[in-house]
Amino acid sequence: MIQSLHIRNYAIIESLEINFSSGLTIITGETGAGKSILLGALGLIMGDRADIKSLYNQDQKCVIEGTFDIRPYSLTPFFAEYDLDYEDELIVRREISPSGKSRAFINDTPVNLKVLQALSSSLIDLHQQFDTLDIHKVSFQLRMLDALAGNKAKLEEYQATYKKYHANKRELAALIAHNQSASKEMDYNQFLLDELHEAELVGGEQEQLDTEHARLANAEEIKQTLGAVFQQLIEGEHAIIGQMQEIQTNLLKLGKIDQQLSGIQQHFSELMGGLEELGNDCEKIAENTEYDEERILSLNERITLIDNLVKKHQVNTVEELLVIQTELEQKLGAFSDSDANISQLEAVIKKQEELLTKKAAGLRSKRQAVIPGFEKKVQKMLGQLAMPAARIQVVMDPAEALTSTGADEVYFLFAANKGSRMQQIKDVASGGELSRLTLVTKSLVASAIPLPTLIFDEIDTGISGDVALRMGNILSDLSSHHQIVSITHSPQIAAKANAHYFIYKADKPDRTITKVRLLEKEERVRAIATMLSQNPPSESAIENARELIG
Repeated sequence: MIQSLHIRNYAIIESLEINFSSGLTIITGETGAGKSILLGALGLIMGDRADIKSLYNQDQKCVIEGTFDIRPYSLTPFFAEYDLDYEDELIVRREISPSGKSRAFINDTPVNLKVLQALSSSLIDLHQQFDTLDIHKVSFQLRMLDALAGNKAKLEEYQATYKKYHANKRELAALIAHNQSASKEMDYNQFLLDELHEAELVGGEQEQLDTEHARLANAEEIKQTLGAVFQQLIEGEHAIIGQMQEIQTNLLKLGKIDQQLSGIQQHFSELMGGLEELGNDCEKIAENTEYDEERILSLNERITLIDNLVKKHQVNTVEELLVIQTELEQKLGAFSDSDANISQLEAVIKKQEELLTKKAAGLRSKRQAVIPGFEKKVQKMLGQLAMPAARIQVVMDPAEALTSTGADEVYFLFAANKGSRMQQIKDVASGGELSRLTLVTKSLVASAIPLPTLIFDEIDTGISGDVALRMGNILSDLSSHHQIVSITHSPQIAAKANAHYFIYKADKPDRTITKVRLLEKEERVRAIATMLSQNPPSESAIENARELIG
């Protein structure tokens, strides 16, 4: 609820302040006195763009400040989201400097216009002719229907489930997208892994292959060399072992003569035995060494395979290839886990869809139940406001998919005159007709929907007499549930005020300024009498005004 509005240095306003009633505040005044300027100032603290041309004094800054009681609006989460200090009494201030710089404040904390607009939409519903009104919006039409149907608890329960469902669908889409983008990479990784598995790599085999290949490639030279060694050591005509046997015989004789020399003989025997073993080994290797062309080809293929894999993966050893093989196995395992996660999440979403479909059917049932009565009441009240042929129809079609409000698409069709084609409210052009339709529909849901402060700007245009009186009664009834501010030319509406402000022009030596005055009881009578007749009003008009005020 707006408690007060202070304006300084704006348009033709030097300085003024209005304190609003919690019920119905009426603003009347002379033509051109500045009633619309009040709405312009209010628009600034709601986040409208500022214009330096609107400064009353071009050398001073313009300040618009509104004070609100925000206890009924449950706005604590909003303040937490934007890191703002919450107080039950909210002060919104807008400043425009002579240089054209504009600043906005919420409880003295600087904010941008986007935040200000988001907050003000929860505080003020500004209803002007030919503006885009809430009732134009399909979302607001559904909100009104749910309010009448008493769907608040059911809708909150549905939306809690839908929030989880929607989050799961986003997660599923992200997983699928990731899988799709990764699938080509995984296909390639699988190819690489299959290639490594097929190679059946063994740690250390490079050295073994190189050794065997070198031996086979030089088989003849090895056979000849080792055979020659064997001959020189053991089998040759002047074999070394034969010569050493003679030496050994002589050393044995010396060992018998001198015990100390027996150690030399023993050491020589060990040396000769080693040479003999060496010769035998050379013979054995020489006999077993044969040139094997098939084995060499096989080794060449294996060595080439490993060399290609090493180059392909930009490493140096088989051991490094085995590390890459393990990493590929882990990546593909994780990819398989992702597939499992997708399947699991799809199952969860399917259950949630079944639950939401059931809950949506419950919402639909309650909506359908209140539509006939709502249509009938709207048409009856429009008839009272001089629109006897007006018709409204609530259309509810199945939605293509589940939404945050259920499985229904709801929109209002309207026709103001007999024989007119029913069409969606957003396509209806007449501001006066829409004003009355909006007043009627909002009055019907006033007790069920947390509408903010409602401001009506000259919704009485084109009506008078008994119709204006009925409109005043509707505004008065609506003000028992909500704060209402109405700028009007109608005496019948003005007579319903809890607080009546009069806007007027006053002349200063150098210019004309706008002022505002809260009217006392007798001033109200005279102001309404003037609206009924002329200035000064007649005695009969004054009596009529007293009767209207009651």
